[in-house]
Amino acid sequence: MVDEFMNDDDQAKVLKNWWRENWLWMVAGIVLGLGILFGWQYYQRYTIERAEAAGNKLNQFAAALFSDQAKAALLLNELNTKYKATPYAAQAQLLKAQRAVETEDLVGAETALRAAMATSKDEQLVQVAKLRLARVLIELNKADEALTLLDVSKAGAFAAQAHEIRGDALLAKQDNAAAITEYQAALTAYEGVEGADTTLLTLKLADLGGANPAAASDVVVSTSVK
Repeated sequence: MVDEFMNDDDQAKVLKNWWRENWLWMVAGIVLGLGILFGWQYYQRYTIERAEAAGNKLNQFAAALFSDQAKAALLLNELNTKYKATPYAAQAQLLKAQRAVETEDLVGAETALRAAMATSKDEQLVQVAKLRLARVLIELNKADEALTLLDVSKAGAFAAQAHEIRGDALLAKQDNAAAITEYQAALTAYEGVEGADTTLLTLKLADLGGANPAAASDVVVSTSVK
């Protein structure tokens, strides 16, 4: 910007001229930068405060489910309108569905779980709601709907649970052979899940006369060693 071979007076004149022509852009850049910084800080603070408020509403809703249904309904409506963009609205629907199952209101549980799936942007939460909905559908004698709902190829980390529930649905349809296949697939998928309790699943498979894939594998290995 300044020629190093200029004398001091010439350099000062060049700097003054440059500043006169560019000071507005410099100031505008500083103001814009500060605006972005303060705007980002405000957004972060707003997001945190909003999440805390929604979390408090969810806690109030969870308590009201057991003591005051009218209050619970109002809180759920507030979560679904004012805090719809937060994860807490869908979580409230999961809690509502759980309470509905406990009170044997399976139709209410189905409605709440479908609302959770429609509301949530969290794929993990959607998968949880889908698995629970499939179980409810089986209890409502809608095994075909449960099978259609559960696409194992899209279940991700929940593939084992999806296979098991599909097995339950097929068992409800008295398709024992297909149920055995799903239960075996579930056991295989559970092998990669740390801490998974497959006791009940193993019993379901044994009751149908199906072979445990892990046990069958052990027999093959043992035979090959001999």
